[in-house]
This record gives sequence, C-alpha cells and structure tokens, in this order.
Amino acid sequence: MAIARNTLKQILLDNQKDVEQYAVFPRQYDLDSFPLQVFVGVRRSGKSFLLFEKMHQMLDEGHSWADMLYLDFEDTRLEGFTSADFNLILECHQEMYGKRPMLFFDEMQNIDGWQKFARNLADKKYSVFITGSNAKMLSKEIMATLGGRYLPTEVYPFSFREYLSYINVSFDELSLTATESKGRFMNAYHEYFTWGGLPESINLSVKRNYLSSVYQKIYLGDIVQRNGISNPRLLQLMLKKMAESVMQPISYNRISRLLSSVSGKISVPTVASYVGFSEDAWLLLRVRNIASAFAERESVCKYYFIDNGLLSLQLMDCETILLENMVALSLFRKYGHDEDNERVFFYNANVEVDFYVPDDELAMQVSYSTSDPETLRRESGALEKLPQLYPCRRRVIITYDEEGSLEDNYGNIEIIPAWKWLLEETT
Repeated sequence: MAIARNTLKQILLDNQKDVEQYAVFPRQYDLDSFPLQVFVGVRRSGKSFLLFEKMHQMLDEGHSWADMLYLDFEDTRLEGFTSADFNLILECHQEMYGKRPMLFFDEMQNIDGWQKFARNLADKKYSVFITGSNAKMLSKEIMATLGGRYLPTEVYPFSFREYLSYINVSFDELSLTATESKGRFMNAYHEYFTWGGLPESINLSVKRNYLSSVYQKIYLGDIVQRNGISNPRLLQLMLKKMAESVMQPISYNRISRLLSSVSGKISVPTVASYVGFSEDAWLLLRVRNIASAFAERESVCKYYFIDNGLLSLQLMDCETILLENMVALSLFRKYGHDEDNERVFFYNANVEVDFYVPDDELAMQVSYSTSDPETLRRESGALEKLPQLYPCRRRVIITYDEEGSLEDNYGNIEIIPAWKWLLEETT
C-alpha cells in the first residue's frame, strides 16, 4: 500500500522541528564543493550531522523550509514506502510551499530502486545530499547508474581533532605544555583510544552500553537481516576472531579453519561472503599487501574495525591492537578507502611493515612502546630495509606516548606518539 499523502506531509513537518532543535557540530567536510553528494559510512558515524549542518547553514543565511526538504528513511512511519512513492515526496513539498527545494535524504539505501530516483533528480538539476550506511552505495555498478553525477564522500567517526573540539579540550602548544591542561588532554586521548569517536557516545558516562547497541544494530540489522544469514552466532564468532587478528594478515582459509575448530565446518566461500557483508556495512575495512601479485591481493589481507569503541567490545587487554586500529583509521580518513583501496597498503614479504602509502612514499610501523631494545630493533629494522624496495620519503614508528628519532643510511626514522600523529591528520 502506498504511503498516505497526509502522513508524508506530517513526517516532513515533524522532521523540520527535529532538525531545528538539533545541536549542530561542524565537521571537517566541504559541503559546498558540489551540489550532488552521497555520504557513506558506518551507522552512527555522523553522516546526519553533515545534513543538519548544511540545513542549519541555510536557515542562518535566511532560507526557510520552503527551500529545503529533509526525510529520514529509517523513520518507522515510512514502513511500506517503495520506489513508486518517491515522486510523492516532491508533490507534497510543492503542495505545501509551491517551491523547488534542496533535498536531504538520510539512509536512502533502505529503499530499493533509490538509484534511479537519485539520477532523475540530478537530471532535473536538483541539489541533493544523500547518506547511507551500505558500502555498496559506492560500488562501481551504482556509481555507473548515477552516471558520475554525484560526488561520493566517505564519512568516518570523529577524528581526534574533531573529538577534542567536541569536548572543548585545547590542543595548542601552550595547552600541551602546562601540567593541568596536558593532563586533561591525555585523559581525552585515552578515552578516544579506548572508546573511539562515534559522536553520540562521547558525552555518555557509560559508553559500553551505547556502543553495544550500535554494534548489535550493525551486526543484526545491516549484516544478518539484510543478507539473510541463517547462523548469526557463526558470524559473531567470525567477527571476534577478526578482532583478535587485527594486526595480522589473515586469509579466508585460516578464518575457515579457526571457526571450523570450534563450531563445526564452515566453508571458505561462506567466510568470504561474511567478510564481504561486514565490509558492505562498513564494520570492517580491508588493507592489501603491496608485495603480492595483483591477482593474489585478495587472498591474504589485514582487516580493521571502523571504530576503536566497537573493536574494544570484542577484546580485553588489547592496547597494541587498538593502537594499530586507530592509526589505520587515521590513514583511511586522510587517503580514503574505496572498494579497491589502492592508496593504503601493508608490506609483507622479506620484511613486515604495517602500512605503506605509495602516493606520499610513507612507511609506518606501529608499536605500543619501543622502550625494549629488541622491540626497537625489530620495528626500525623493517623500515631500514623497505627503502631498498620502495621509495620512502618519510618513515615513522607510531607509539602510544614515546618520542624520538633514529638515523640510518636512508635518513631519519621518526618515533612519534599517536596523539601527535593524529593531530597532523586532516580529512
């Protein structure tokens, strides 16, 4: 049954009040760069913040709701909405205001056939901003359907800079020198390190419960229900094994063997599907080995979780894993993480290097501490060998809170605390 016209009008009016009452925090994204944009990322990463920010900006500039339309497709009152109802949205706004609006659509991927409507809007020269929690929104097939009309943008949970600004913790040079302000800064750093940057979790005194609810929504809604998985427990077990293996290259075959040893046989194709579903939901992000032949890069990869808080739920005593995951996310924010991700790699052949970025000739190791001489020799040794194989303009060892430098035949190796590295980060 098609959605009732009066119901849709009421939803549009209610949404206006909700947006006006929402406290907006400006994010590090350029909302004015293109009139047609698709924002994609994990659930609760702050994509809606971007829509609210743009709408508040328009209201502050003197525009009214006659000039814009906002609809959240996760609103339970839209149950039964189909692609046949899309044009009704425009009709209702026209009847209410008699004007052509700028369009803001939240979680639009929930409606089958959204791509065709989005393309039609582009053809008719509407300005459109869309969010979605499914990585398939950026797949080659969908972008081909959209005909290159939309600018795709990956949205991540708060960066460390955004996090500090959100909680009003200063990070200028003076603040990082004074004892009291440095203490507040380091406390915020540890909270971000442990519990991540999902915006709505930040001001909660007990973050675990909220993060657990978000994880369950991703796990059950965006992965299990969407893909018709008949054995959710097996998927949960796989994700826990993936969390424990964050720092290590791992293959579908190895995951299959690990799961089969504790839960009965699971095939390699099933593992591959489960991993793919988790990537589609933006829970897992893949990094490939630059040393592998092109055809083999899918077989043994490293996987990271989209947020340290969601990863913390899976583990205990996991400081080293959390540190590498946090660094990986900073690289994805800076360089992007599309379907192919030919920007950020690891290197694993004759030596192991945690990250290598060809565009910037950047090589990185991650070590919670280098105070042990053997650890320092191991981490620096790989960075001393990599320049023989790939150009390295900058070589870095990221620690939790240690700083220094080394010299070799290829120049300087920096030892940088993760907090200082994160403050360099720009989106």
